[in-house]
Amino acid sequence: MSLRNKAVKNAVTVALGFGILCAIAGTASITGRVNDAASQQVTIEDSVKGRTAGVVLSLNELEELALTEVQKVEYAQLEMVVVTAAEEAIASIPDGPILTEEEQLWQNRVMADVEDKMNVRAEASKDSEIVGRMRKGDVAEVVEIGEEWTHIKSGNVDGYVKNEYCVYGLDALAYANTNIDIRATITGTGIRVRSEASTDSSIVASVSKGTVLIVEPDAEQVDGWLAVRYTGKTRYISADYAEVTHATTEAITIAEEKEIARKKAEEEAKRRAAQTTEITVVQNASFNASTDEVLLLAALIQCEAGGECYEGKVAVGAAVMNRVRSGRYPNSITEVIYAPGQFSPAGNGKVASVVANGPKASCIQAAQEAINGVDNTNGAISFRLAKSGHAGLVIGNHVFF
Repeated sequence: MSLRNKAVKNAVTVALGFGILCAIAGTASITGRVNDAASQQVTIEDSVKGRTAGVVLSLNELEELALTEVQKVEYAQLEMVVVTAAEEAIASIPDGPILTEEEQLWQNRVMADVEDKMNVRAEASKDSEIVGRMRKGDVAEVVEIGEEWTHIKSGNVDGYVKNEYCVYGLDALAYANTNIDIRATITGTGIRVRSEASTDSSIVASVSKGTVLIVEPDAEQVDGWLAVRYTGKTRYISADYAEVTHATTEAITIAEEKEIARKKAEEEAKRRAAQTTEITVVQNASFNASTDEVLLLAALIQCEAGGECYEGKVAVGAAVMNRVRSGRYPNSITEVIYAPGQFSPAGNGKVASVVANGPKASCIQAAQEAINGVDNTNGAISFRLAKSGHAGLVIGNHVFF
C-alpha cells in the first residue's frame, strides 16, 4: 500500500470512529484520540453518561452498540461528510518515497552538466543576447522548464539555458555528490583538528569559527566525526561543530566574468613581477660524495625535474647541495633527501624506484655538476612549481628561493 493510501485509510477510520461516538454521546463531552492506528482504537471521555473515563473500545464494539433510527440517520450523514473531508485532506500527500530535508531542498534546483561553462541567454533562443554563464559547479533555481529551454535564476543572473546541458532535482543532487567538493564550515570557536577520529588522538591544530575545510568523502567515516583535508592530509573534527554543504557556486553575469578576468590578470602580473629569471652561476667547493649518493641525487632530480631543461635539473641538485652545506640541515645527501616531509618522491618510494632502474644520463650529469659545486639558484634551498606564484628565481618549471 502506498504512503498516501495508507494515510487515507487511517484518517478515515479514525474519523468514522469519532463520528460514531458523537452520534451515541449526544451532548456528552467526547475527545477522540488515536492510540494505535494499527489496532484502530479510540479513547472516550464521557462524564455525562456516567461511563468510566478513559474507556478504550474497538471500532467493531462501537458498531455493535444499539442506535436509534434518528442516530443511524445522523451517523450516515456524518459518515459521508467525514469520508469526503478525510480524502480531501490526504489528497495532497504524494505517492513515492519520503524525501529527506536535503532532497527537498534540491527539488527545484538545476546544475550545468558541462566541463567548463554554458551560456545563459536573455530569451529562450540561441540567437538571444548572452547575459551570463553557468560554470561547472554552479547551481540555479528553476523558474520554469520548457521543451528546449529552462528559465533559471542564480546569483545576479536571470535567463534561459538549454535543457540538454542541465540536470535537475535529485539528479542534480547526485551530480553534486559526484562532481562537487563538500565543505565543512566550522560553527564553534577553537575547534580541534585531530589526527584520528578519537578524543584520545593527538591534536594537530585548532581552527576558528567560519573556517572552511573540505570533507574527504573516501576516508573512513566514524559516527560523530568528519574526515577533512587539512594541510594536505586527512584529519578529523567533531561533526557537532561543523555545517556540511556542497561547495556549489552561483552563475555570473558577463560584467562579473570580465571583473574576474581583470583581477586574475592583475594577480598574474604581480606574480611575475615577484619572480626573477636572471640566473647567476656560482662555483662552490666540491663535495666528496659516493657513487650511491650521486645516483640518489640524480634519481631525485629525475623525479622532480626529469622533463625540464638541463638548467632546471642542475637547479634541483644545487638546492639539495645548498642544504647539505648550510648547517641548518643534515650534512649528507642521503639524510637531506630522506628528511621527513621534505621531498615527496623520496617519501612515496619513487626515488628508490628510479635508483633501482638507473637514472637518466642527463640527471646523473646534473647531479655530478651540483655535487662539484655548481649553483645556478643564487643560494636557494627550496623550490616549488612556478605556477604556485611564490616569489623567487624561475628556472624551468620551478621557482627557487
